[in-house]
This record gives sequence, C-alpha cells and structure tokens, in this order.
Amino acid sequence: TALPYDLPGSRLPGIAPLDIEDWLQCDDAFAGQMQRRDELLATRRDDVLRLDDTARPAAVELLARVLGVLRGRPGYRVEDAAVQRPDGVLVPINREDPLATLGRLVQEDFCLLQKPPGECQHILGGAVLCFPAGWSLKEKFLRPLTRIHGPVEAYDENLARRVQRMFDAIRPEQPLWRANTLSYDDPELFAPRHEFEPRVAPTGPAVFIRSERQCLVRLAQTGAVVFSIHTYVVRRSVLNGG
Repeated sequence: TALPYDLPGSRLPGIAPLDIEDWLQCDDAFAGQMQRRDELLATRRDDVLRLDDTARPAAVELLARVLGVLRGRPGYRVEDAAVQRPDGVLVPINREDPLATLGRLVQEDFCLLQKPPGECQHILGGAVLCFPAGWSLKEKFLRPLTRIHGPVEAYDENLARRVQRMFDAIRPEQPLWRANTLSYDDPELFAPRHEFEPRVAPTGPAVFIRSERQCLVRLAQTGAVVFSIHTYVVRRSVLNGG
C-alpha cells in the first residue's frame, strides 16, 4: 500500500549507504508475494533459478547469512531444519538447494556476482529471481556486468567503469542500496522479457508504480557480491493520495 522511500530519480547508479539491519524487509504484501514465489519455484524453476557450481559456496554462505538475520526477527521462527515464515508456512532448510530455500524465506530476490581470477568484470553465477522486471535470467546467467546491461541505453562505457569500480570497492561492512521506478498497467510480479524485445509502455496514465529496492552486500567468506531486489507494486492512485 506504500513505498518505504520517496520515489527515486532516474540518474544511475544513484547509490547510497545501507544499514545492514534494514537489508531484508517484510511489508504488507508479504503473504501474497510469498505465495507467488512458492508457485513459481514449484512450477517454473528453470525460469527463476540458476546456479553454477562456481557460485555454490557463495549461495551456501548467503543462506547462512540470511538465516542469521532472520533469527529473532518478528514473525519468523528459525530452527535447525526449518523456518516458519510470518504467514505461517513452514519452509524446510535444504543446504543442498540453497537458492530455492532462500527464495521461499523472504520477499527479496538474490543474484550472486563473482569476479573470476584474471577477469576484469563480475559474472552472474547464480540467482533466484522470481520477480524479474523486463529481463530474463536465462539470458543473463553466466554473463558479465556489461553484457547483462547491454540493452540499457544509459549503460555506456563510462557508467560501466563506474559500476565495476563500485563492485570492486564494496566491503562486507559497508553495503549499499538504490531504488528504481517503472510504470505498468499490470501488477503481475513475474514479468520477464527477452533481451531485445521492446518494452510495451502504458498507453495512458499507468495504473501501477513498480519500484525495486536494490541492495549490494559483499559476503565475507567467498567475497561474492549479493545483488538483492525487493519489489514493490503500488497503485498510482495510492501514491498520489487518491
């Protein structure tokens, strides 16, 4: 029913420091979003989850990190073998399938980016992405940052260098965040699109505002950068006070 921040501008990358205590958020859409995530992971796993063996240690570390955050979090009950979510659903902890477990625990999507030895860019080695906004995980998996952002017109060589320097400089104790905003006529959260397929813009005043709260967190052990995405879809009339 609301965004937890003012609508962001369009300037990229628009990064700000993040208080790690505010990393994972639970809002009034929790039950509905988690039900949709459960459905997608059960019926469209190949579309919403990919993990290369090189990124598996990072995925296991990320699961442990998230479980640590959720311990003591209101509404969650974390035990050795399972987690009870705020909506009452019991999620088994499967450390052999870490991203699928993560995808059922919180509203955030998670992308794992690592810089292989000798390479100059971070690579997308794994992700649980239930709520893509106009991109396809299949097409971005195992691609470097410049290739991932290829269709983004504003992502020129200068911005690519800035983003890569930022990824190189992130420290575990200094996470970052930014937000974006898009207009949609359809509130569907699972909205993939092929890489060079044009986005169909609303024909009139868009009914919904879709905003992603994007966080960058470096894992201390593996050094992987976690790109997390919390998706909000709010009726424009609500934001306008209507």
